[in-house]
Amino acid sequence: MTILLVEDNPGDVLLTQEAFSEGRFFPVMRVAEDGEEALKFLRREGRHAGAPRPDLILLDLNLPKKDGRELLAEVKSDPELQQIPVIVLTTSGAEQDVRRAYRSHANCYLTKPLEMESFLQKIRAVENFWLNTVKLPTTN
Repeated sequence: MTILLVEDNPGDVLLTQEAFSEGRFFPVMRVAEDGEEALKFLRREGRHAGAPRPDLILLDLNLPKKDGRELLAEVKSDPELQQIPVIVLTTSGAEQDVRRAYRSHANCYLTKPLEMESFLQKIRAVENFWLNTVKLPTTN
């Protein structure tokens, strides 16, 4: 299982990695710090030519260069990428962001809690549902 975490906050990257490392499934976690880098990873361009296709994308909305809203729309409109589940994991609880994400075919929208234990619980819930409960398509 490979997860692409698209997140520019080093603290949130570390917390997310820690939460998954304490879980049962130990997915391989790749990190892109902005939307442009994530798209290059997903399309296997440049230094990402041999990158694995992720089974799941965890996406922050507020990113430099290409924000998560734009990236989500591009991923879900690309026939090669659109089957990859995208979980929006962001600080924004704005109704317009929630609606826009689902209109762009996000598979799930989660707001990041401020408390560390709540954040870890949310990541564990993601792990349990997306890595244990559902059947994901095989990527290549």
